Amino acid sequence: MRIEQLEYIEAVTRLGSLRRAAEELHLSQPALSETVRNLERELGVTVLDRKRSGATISDAGRELLPHIIGVLDAVDRLRRAADEQHRTSRTVRLGTVFAATVPLLVPAIREFHALHSATEVEVIAAQQSVIHRSLLEGGVDLGLVNYLEGDDLAPDLHTTELLRGRPVVCLRPDSPLASLESVGVDDLLSEPLIVMRSGYLMHRFTHRLLKGRVPSFSYSADGAEMGKLMVAEGLGATVLPDYSVIGDPLERTGAITCRPLKDDTTTVLLVVQRSRSGSVTRAARDLHRIFVERAEAHRTEDV
Repeated sequence: MRIEQLEYIEAVTRLGSLRRAAEELHLSQPALSETVRNLERELGVTVLDRKRSGATISDAGRELLPHIIGVLDAVDRLRRAADEQHRTSRTVRLGTVFAATVPLLVPAIREFHALHSATEVEVIAAQQSVIHRSLLEGGVDLGLVNYLEGDDLAPDLHTTELLRGRPVVCLRPDSPLASLESVGVDDLLSEPLIVMRSGYLMHRFTHRLLKGRVPSFSYSADGAEMGKLMVAEGLGATVLPDYSVIGDPLERTGAITCRPLKDDTTTVLLVVQRSRSGSVTRAARDLHRIFVERAEAHRTEDV
């Protein structure tokens, strides 16, 4: 049994004529008739009643027609799903809080492009909760987010650790804090402070670090990249994971630097996540693998 045999019967039934069906299907009438007869022999059922006035569906064929339509509908859904998968495989959507942009994100995308030159990587900056929701709803394929060691991981997401780091104070080299080997909370409170907006991990960490104390002046930034730019422009200092600062172009050119936090042993994790349910395109799997390999290479370089 072939799908086109069912399509031919549907066309004859819908149009009420072998001739009209043959014209629509761009077949000769004898070829169409023979194809239908082959199916009838295979099923052992006469599907069409053939008369001089034309062909109509038989009583037995009418009983089979809902099943034929069901098969054709299922095939149509399969084709649409395949088309959609092919289309979406041309794009990998990556949600990120923009941590480790230089040591990990940019090199991984560059390597991915060499492997999948026709596939677009759509980088979507968002807070961790938004990325988690998008992963579960299918809005993004992969997510790069931060955790503090000991945090509960999202149970519906597959999580792979990439990097471990420490929170550091990101500041300008000409800041009074830059003369210190490490920065304490009292020191941090003496300068304007750029705090990540609520919803980012470092917002939670900074408020925990300050224990309710208030800096001399504060700004709110939407993510690490904006925070680093504000530091470079002399608006104040901010607290970020070390892997978000070290190696950044602003750090390499001397526009920003960093100092460890005094008496703090907190570990920050960068992880890549994907949904446990639903299919993952080959392109997304390849990008996931590249992130893991790049992170391993980065750790080796730091040893």
